[in-house]
Amino acid sequence: MPLKLDLRPHEKLFLGGAVLVNGDSRCQLAVLNDVPVLREKDILKEEDADTPCKKIYLAVQLMYMDTPNLARYHQYYWEQVRAVIEVAPSTADLLSKVSNDVLEAHYYQALKAARELVRYEQELVSNARKST
Repeated sequence: MPLKLDLRPHEKLFLGGAVLVNGDSRCQLAVLNDVPVLREKDILKEEDADTPCKKIYLAVQLMYMDTPNLARYHQYYWEQVRAVIEVAPSTADLLSKVSNDVLEAHYYQALKAARELVRYEQELVSNARKST
């Protein structure tokens, strides 16, 4: 079953190693084979990975987008996981989901789980600020 994408005008898309930019009008694409696909809104820039869980998201994103360098990204990922679990043990269930997907090389699913991890991290930070 093809992946159908509706792109807004000027929306960027990462598709199998290439960055595509839509033109001036809406467009619909169908991706017929299994390649990494990320919309611009789901791409985290390195300079925006400013929290521990965002660094985990970035590591998974790079695994998904740049498979020739998997070993390096895996090492970075596990370093970040150890650091997060040490300071925020309540993230264990979410980290377990992300990590299982990473170990099974299901990087897109790991990205979805990592988005939940980032949301949870934001919630923790927000709650900590309220209590001070």
